[in-house]
Amino acid sequence: MEATHKGTRNVIVVNGPNLGRLGVREPDVYGSDDLAALTRLCEGWGSELGLHVEVRQSDDEAEMIGWMHRAVDEQTPVVMNPAAFTHYSYGLSDAAHMVTDAGLPLMEVHISNPSARDSFRKYSVISPVATGTITGMGFYGYRLALEAIAHLLGA
Repeated sequence: MEATHKGTRNVIVVNGPNLGRLGVREPDVYGSDDLAALTRLCEGWGSELGLHVEVRQSDDEAEMIGWMHRAVDEQTPVVMNPAAFTHYSYGLSDAAHMVTDAGLPLMEVHISNPSARDSFRKYSVISPVATGTITGMGFYGYRLALEAIAHLLGA
């Protein structure tokens, strides 16, 4: 991925474990739409903002860390829903820190509000290194994160 795509700025949207099961997993918490619907929304919102959005999902912590390294190397801003890795992945936290250390926006997003759920979900190892955090807004939180990136980039 290059820093620009057809005159627009590239942004990656990275989703962590179990988000490939959207629409099936706990629809009362995450809604009934699936990852394909989220992908279409993010791509459309990005287009409206002059951003080329690529949505990714992995259940593999190492793959997500690799995506953060690639974002730094290619100077690509990041929207990240680290899912369960939010609470304990110091490797992902370190990689996210590299993104912001490179001067790139990294917006942390959660479909639900982790602070209103199980006690183990109340702490994020990503929030302290993220540019900003949006929680509890459903899929709309991704739009807010993309708008924040567009604003920060002056797009």
